[in-house]
Amino acid sequence: MTNQPSNDSSATARFARLLRTTLWGLAGCAVLVAVGYWFIDRPVALFMHEQKLAGYAALKWLTYPPPIVQAWTPLVLAVLVVRRAFGPFRRWELTLLTACVSMILADQFRESLSYLFGRYWPETWIDDNPSFIKDGAYGFHPFHEGSAYGSFPSGHMARTLGLVSVIWLAYPWWRWACVLSALAIAAGLLGMNYHFVSDVIAGGFVGGIVGIYAAYFSGLGVANVPDADSGRHW
Repeated sequence: MTNQPSNDSSATARFARLLRTTLWGLAGCAVLVAVGYWFIDRPVALFMHEQKLAGYAALKWLTYPPPIVQAWTPLVLAVLVVRRAFGPFRRWELTLLTACVSMILADQFRESLSYLFGRYWPETWIDDNPSFIKDGAYGFHPFHEGSAYGSFPSGHMARTLGLVSVIWLAYPWWRWACVLSALAIAAGLLGMNYHFVSDVIAGGFVGGIVGIYAAYFSGLGVANVPDADSGRHW
């Protein structure tokens, strides 16, 4: 009992550092998005269109995993709920649960931010939506609803980083796979001209932040938390 105040103080200090880092990251993301919006997004979108990269099926395939994985998360969560009745989660099970919740939350954050920012897409893909390539429509239109305004931030990147950031923290030796997965999704989105560069950056930031906090509150990646593989966690 004598160590409780000290432990609480240490946990509060760690969370305060995490929040400060988040705010600095948000500022950095805002700068990158601004640079992308003014100097990078349009040239890259024009280049991808001129190179006709959208004709490569492999690039399109790279964009399939995030929505497919998300579609299975309710079933996975239901199975984990039943599994918990038979004993504490092992570390990989807690990681799976946290990653699923993080992915869903990241996509919801993205949905809300899409309405807040209301950005046109690089190309026309759905219901003859206005786009930069077809109509020269470029910019943000806050608080506009509908499929035409959903480019920013990227939902695919938000979901991807929401998932892999949890794995990144829980299993550091799998970080190479996390990086490759994120780069593959980003390559598919940009190559297909589904998103502007700044959309991808912002989506990745949203997903990464959601994943980091999900892992934090689950106890994953914290050095003084017992290893759940020993059956002593959650």
